[in-house]
Amino acid sequence: MQTANIFSFHGGIHPAENKAQSLQLPLGRPSLPSELILPLGQHIGQSSRPLVAIGDHVLKGQTIAINNGFLSSFLHAPTSGTITAIEERLIAHPSGLSDLCIILSPDGKEEWTALEPLTQWQTNSKTDVLTYLAKMGIVGMGGAGFPTQVKLQGAHKNPLTHFIINAAECEPYITADDMLIREKTLELILGIEILQHLVEADQVIIGIEDNKPTAISALKSLLEERNSDIQLAVVPTKYPSGGEKQLIQLLTGEEVPSGQYPADIGVLCQNVGTCVAVHDSIYLGKPLISRFTTLTGDALKAPQNVEVLLGTPVAHLLDYAESKQDKLHRLVIGGPMMGYTLDSAAVPIVKTSNCILAATKKELPTPAPEQACIRCGMCEQACPASLLPQQLLWFSKSQEHEKAEHHNLFDCIECGACSYVCPSSIPLVQYYRHSKSSIREARESNVKADLAKQRFEARKARQDAEAAEKEAKRLARQKAAPSKPAGDKKAAPTKVVPATAPISDDTKKLKVDVAIGKSKLKKLQKQLLEAQESEHLEEVNTLQLQLTEQERTIASLEEQLAKTAAPIAAPATTTEKTPLSDELKKAKIDAAMAKAAVKKVEKALKKAEEINAPEIDAIRQQLKDTQQRADELEKALANPASAATQAEKATPPSGSNVDADAAKKRKIDLAIAKAGIKKAEKNIALLKEQGKDETEINASEWPQKLIVAQEKLTKLESENIPSDADKDDSNAEQQITQISTAESDLAVKVKKQKIAAALAKAQINKLTKRLENTPEDADSIQQEIAATRQKQHDAEALLAQLTHSQENR
Repeated sequence: MQTANIFSFHGGIHPAENKAQSLQLPLGRPSLPSELILPLGQHIGQSSRPLVAIGDHVLKGQTIAINNGFLSSFLHAPTSGTITAIEERLIAHPSGLSDLCIILSPDGKEEWTALEPLTQWQTNSKTDVLTYLAKMGIVGMGGAGFPTQVKLQGAHKNPLTHFIINAAECEPYITADDMLIREKTLELILGIEILQHLVEADQVIIGIEDNKPTAISALKSLLEERNSDIQLAVVPTKYPSGGEKQLIQLLTGEEVPSGQYPADIGVLCQNVGTCVAVHDSIYLGKPLISRFTTLTGDALKAPQNVEVLLGTPVAHLLDYAESKQDKLHRLVIGGPMMGYTLDSAAVPIVKTSNCILAATKKELPTPAPEQACIRCGMCEQACPASLLPQQLLWFSKSQEHEKAEHHNLFDCIECGACSYVCPSSIPLVQYYRHSKSSIREARESNVKADLAKQRFEARKARQDAEAAEKEAKRLARQKAAPSKPAGDKKAAPTKVVPATAPISDDTKKLKVDVAIGKSKLKKLQKQLLEAQESEHLEEVNTLQLQLTEQERTIASLEEQLAKTAAPIAAPATTTEKTPLSDELKKAKIDAAMAKAAVKKVEKALKKAEEINAPEIDAIRQQLKDTQQRADELEKALANPASAATQAEKATPPSGSNVDADAAKKRKIDLAIAKAGIKKAEKNIALLKEQGKDETEINASEWPQKLIVAQEKLTKLESENIPSDADKDDSNAEQQITQISTAESDLAVKVKKQKIAAALAKAQINKLTKRLENTPEDADSIQQEIAATRQKQHDAEALLAQLTHSQENR
């Protein structure tokens, strides 16, 4: 046996050890509990995936869940019995939340499944051995539960110089590893030899603190007896010498660089519990179904170490150790430095549970209130990672996560040494944990955002490619279409020969105008919808007129485009104009305007039917008349002579023609005048509801605005009489405006009554508090409450009536 050199690390503390209590009794083996709770997430990484169903009977050591990803592990039945449930149960976690668990009810028979040891592990490939260890569910049993096969695979990134076995167990109260070394010394050494065969390190060192004389003696004797080349390094007792990076520095003198892993500098660490589990799986074929756990604390009559089945509830172990509930102040899983308080004793033991501390109030008193930092620097002196805890505290409090990360926040091992020495009782570790969590969440959000951006860009690229492919196919079809020679057919001298006109600049301009017009139409429709939602009546009316005019403009442009793009029949012998062409053109325009009027009235009728408006019959009659006029114009178009006559009848004398721009402007002015009248009337009514008298109302601006708007409307209505088509459009628009106004007024009334009811309710609450504070004014306050309750009742009754009317509409 060789002895390794010992170095040192920065910082560290010497808290009271309190390890003797749990070493007075021999290793205990509690009885089977009534049920075993087996969480699917007993390790770092993804939770396992269940293989069993409710009602299945399982044997001891049978696989009940398999790994569910790279960082995942297998789970086995700790005893034989029946699966009674797969459900959410409380687990041992700082959050106090639940997780999916398999519930096993033992049958007491302890029937094992067929065990298959790996007897040829020395001749098998290392990949096969690692796969076997993964199936046995072996994980690191001294920290976060990192799957052992993944850690061993990563060890081959660089040649290993040191393979370190962590037996330091530096935290106070915990003696599980000490008892494990005493009870299973041979199994530990054989397990180390298996792992050394897999990692092929130059040196193998067992690091153990000097406060474990019995375990040290047992290791020395066995190593000398086997003439082993495994080195034993006894390090001074100092917390946290059991930390992975600190133990590496103690035994090798090398420091793991920030952001790197021990394997990056040629070092691998394993816990003694993991080594024993490897031995049991290779030599005996037993999966990881139990572990050594320390039961300690002054609230227990019989503190001791026990070999306990995974899934055993903590409450069962407390009963086994004879806990004194009247003295139990805090129940901690883990040690007093890095452990966390349990809210319930119903949580189960898992693969990483090394200690249950049932502490009295004297042992773990309530922490003193946090005070201001006095900048003493003691936290920096105690930090084993050579960080600046005070600086990290400021960054954590001010949410400056980037600066905290720049100051190596993630190198913090959360040992609690800084909090232990802080004279201001600042929970430094809790601040660091919160900052780490915030940084991780931000990173995950950024990753999700990047993925979403990539998906969007990929979708856009795919759509562009599809569009380009369609355009290429279209051009190919156009190029491949056969063209007919102009001289294939001989035309008679007197026959009209059709000739297709080339696409002119006017046609292109019309297409552009149509596209621009449709874009403007969509924009107006969106603006109209927003105005209706915000109940701006004046803006609604104006936008409706603009929308109508835009629709007519688009219809006119499309008609012109159709005529321009259609094949032009050119007579071969003459180019004279047909006598009736002008009259036919006028007749077609009248027919198109009549159709547009029909569509407008149909739209108004549809809107009226949706809300069950009282004007439905009038709108239906209007639709009938408009449809009849459109049918007459269509029939007239069938006969060119009658169409010309009809066009002459429908066309007003040239002297009475109204310029199109003037008519459009007049419509807009009419709508604005009507909206101004409604707005003024609405504001005058609102002033009356507020209790203003006639003098105050007349002094406001609204009566004068009402008079001006009425005079303007009278003047505009008396100027010109609109054509029949304009009348149809005007009537339809008027119907739509009336319906929209009715809806808006009803919505305003509903809103006012809701506000009145809410104000009354708030006033009642205020009066009730006032009644409690000033009981001497009880009579007057109660009268006010009664009056306010009546107001609330009236408002709620009117609100129900208005809501009913709104639903019927």
